[in-house]
Amino acid sequence: MTKRKIINDPVYDGFLSVDDPVILQVIEHPWFQRQRRIKQLGLTHLVYPGAMHTRFSHMLGALNLMKRALEVLKQKGVEISDEECRGAKLAILLHDLGHGPFSHTSERVLVDVPHEEITLLMMQRMRDESGKWKVESGTDAQKALSMCIDIFTNTYHKHFLHQLVSSQLDMDRLDYLGRDSFFTGVSEGIVGTDRIISMLNVHDDELVVDEKGIYSVEKFIISRRLMYWQVYMHKTVIAADQLLLNILRRARELDPTVFHFDTSSPYFLDRFAEVDDDDIMVAVKHWQHSDDEILSTLCRNMVNRRLPAIQFSNEPFPEPKSSYFEGTGRLANRSYDFADQEIKVLYKDGRCVDISEASDQLDRHFLEKQVTKYYYYHPKKH
Repeated sequence: MTKRKIINDPVYDGFLSVDDPVILQVIEHPWFQRQRRIKQLGLTHLVYPGAMHTRFSHMLGALNLMKRALEVLKQKGVEISDEECRGAKLAILLHDLGHGPFSHTSERVLVDVPHEEITLLMMQRMRDESGKWKVESGTDAQKALSMCIDIFTNTYHKHFLHQLVSSQLDMDRLDYLGRDSFFTGVSEGIVGTDRIISMLNVHDDELVVDEKGIYSVEKFIISRRLMYWQVYMHKTVIAADQLLLNILRRARELDPTVFHFDTSSPYFLDRFAEVDDDDIMVAVKHWQHSDDEILSTLCRNMVNRRLPAIQFSNEPFPEPKSSYFEGTGRLANRSYDFADQEIKVLYKDGRCVDISEASDQLDRHFLEKQVTKYYYYHPKKH
């Protein structure tokens, strides 16, 4: 009898049904279960209290959208085998597996390897070890995970499957915009996910949007831009990130073995996967009582949410003297990247053009304009 799980997801006001034995085995893997202990938005809950959702819920949500997108494409006559469906579902399910504690916040300090590379290493290890998994007869976990890796790395011959996982209109972005909007309460992130998915199509092996979906895609692009400055790059979130990064830097300066990961070690992935948000916060609470005044002060500030003051400007700030309590930085974002895979619109007459040409609202100048802001954080004056 086939095992089946029903997962309730408040974002989509419904249920995700999973009955694929390989996917169920992946979800039960310790590395995937670790995602329950990594917040999707890092320290954003210090600004938006509801932002406590995890990588785990996002990855399941992206799986839900992938399942629906594949069904839509098959209904439109796109040839996708059951094996390819499984590979694409696994690729989106595992796409964030290599994130460190607090997601992007710690990435620059804990380990000098991008999370995408760690994700790939984890996928490859899971594939190599999957021969020992106890799954129902007839299923080939190694074959499924090999296809998952090919789709994830864009080496599979059907390019549009990779675009569903990673592009400017992928299931990852569609889920995190709606999910982050839901849990932060920032309504600007709400997009017409169902409408966009129903308008997806494939033309010359490229993922495209039927012309009736133009306005939904316009809303998606604008929503993503607004969410970056209202949530992901909110100045108080940046201040909290800098505080945590300086805590980790100071702890490392005092003891280089603190949360040290040797990327050349055969045990690197195992050690890395043992660390999550909880470990960092337990350490921060412990370091409040450190004999080092700088570290203990930084940690008390974090535990009690005494965040640095922060200023934004369109011009760079003078570089202050080296300190763990003040510093400068730069943020940049653009709505759309013409150097990346462009979002194409398919017309009934067979023409396929970029969204910048098809849209009445989003001209090229608006889309490619990069917004750059500089910041200076420093102790608050009491």
